Amino acid sequence: MLLAAFSAIIAPFVFLVLLRMSAKKGMFLSALIVISLAFFVWGMEGKVISASILQGAHKTVTILFILFGAIVLLNTLKRTGAVDRINQGFRSISTDMRVQVVIVAFLFGSLIEGAAGFGTPAAVTGPLMVALGFTPMAAAVVALVADSSAVSYGAVGTPIQVGLSNLPNAGLELFRDIGVQIAFLDLFAGTFIPFLIIFLLTVFFGKRKGFKDALELLPWSLFVGIVYTSSSFLYAVLFGFEFVAILASLTGLIIATLTAKKGFLLPSSTWQDALEEDVKGTEAAAAAEKSSMPLLTAWSPYLIIVALLLLTRIVPFIKDAALTWIDLSLKSILGVEGVTSNWELLYSPGAVLVAAALLSLLIQRKPFHCFTGASKESLLSMKDAAMALTATLALVQVFTNSGINMNDIISMPEYIAQTLAGSFGPMWLLMAPFLGELGSFITGSATVSALTFSPIQYNIAEQVGFDTNTVLSLQIIGSAAGNMICVHNVVAAGTVVGLSGKEGEIIRKTVGPALLYGLLVGLAAFIFGSIV
Repeated sequence: MLLAAFSAIIAPFVFLVLLRMSAKKGMFLSALIVISLAFFVWGMEGKVISASILQGAHKTVTILFILFGAIVLLNTLKRTGAVDRINQGFRSISTDMRVQVVIVAFLFGSLIEGAAGFGTPAAVTGPLMVALGFTPMAAAVVALVADSSAVSYGAVGTPIQVGLSNLPNAGLELFRDIGVQIAFLDLFAGTFIPFLIIFLLTVFFGKRKGFKDALELLPWSLFVGIVYTSSSFLYAVLFGFEFVAILASLTGLIIATLTAKKGFLLPSSTWQDALEEDVKGTEAAAAAEKSSMPLLTAWSPYLIIVALLLLTRIVPFIKDAALTWIDLSLKSILGVEGVTSNWELLYSPGAVLVAAALLSLLIQRKPFHCFTGASKESLLSMKDAAMALTATLALVQVFTNSGINMNDIISMPEYIAQTLAGSFGPMWLLMAPFLGELGSFITGSATVSALTFSPIQYNIAEQVGFDTNTVLSLQIIGSAAGNMICVHNVVAAGTVVGLSGKEGEIIRKTVGPALLYGLLVGLAAFIFGSIV
């Protein structure tokens, strides 16, 4: 039983990380193993498995729509010349790629996360960094690791508000308390994310592969990290959990931009080791050739994205329209109650990204063929991702729905959680974040991880005698950290930068930061728990 439950973790790790298969092949084999064990060991009926596979296929389409929106936006902006103007703007702030990753991947990505969530930031910031000249692998790895701290508050607080909604004491008071506690614990982990992504950039993609290039940015990156996490704590206390990521990232963007322009706490040297070879030769020419497009016009599609995301999630009548006008959701698939897949088309970040690409043509006064050409190019780049995601989501949904079985046993996720709790009960403050990470690694969603495991975390905390809010906060933070390694996020991040088939290599570089994040918050909670 235990081996069958853990198959959803072991199989992808073996195929993608150890055997270095592409996600298209590795996740197909993993899905076959998990589905077979679900049928023969767990006692899932063929009808339930079929419904779960269809559910996964439907969810795959919803993710592909977001990927298409992210890729088509960038390809459209390349054709309009906006990307060149955006690059000039970044170069005017700093030509140092270590500074650029903090501003683009961490702070701008956190802003997108706070408004949209659901893997959108890495799909947006990854291509943007490639356009800046970063190697695709550097862009994918950094984008995934950077999209972590803000995930706890992503999509206007969804991981907290929805993820904890099935608890017996769920309500606004609990959500606000958890939001504050997450921000407090993240002071001891999220603060280091800017330096961590600089470290990954310089060590994995630098010429010297050493610490020195990263250490030069330690003062500035820690300063930016403290600005982000301390302002997150302040906003959580003053305003609640919904807008923490949005307000903290805006605060960080302002401070980081001003200090970078002034060279505050920054070295005099400029680091560009992660620049694509074919970009290096054209760098001087690009710098010399100034675009006539106003910077605000070039950035307008991204401003539109943030505005539309907030409008569709905050303004009641607009949110209602987005949720109901074009509803392509599937309910009780094949008649199996509880097996559903939601897709409100206009509420999807994909619709917002496509709308921003189309509106950019009007604002930047460019012909429609810029969009049609970008659409064809974008669709062709998504073939491998479609196959990889179909297998991945089939595995995820069978694993998640395994509680619907003929043997009347708990689901595979619950079985894993109870096994871990029985082994690590007294040390659970150290282990709680990793259960959250495990949930996100398999399901691909911090919110689903919290929905699945928060009741178990709550029960464990009560049994062992730990503060329930602390353990639930660790669950949410761990779920956020799991964003760095979950397979469908990695597939998405790799696809948008042209690295389909390299998913195992990406995970090998992001798994260390994910585990470190969980360890830091676990240690912080354990130490404070021991003191109190």
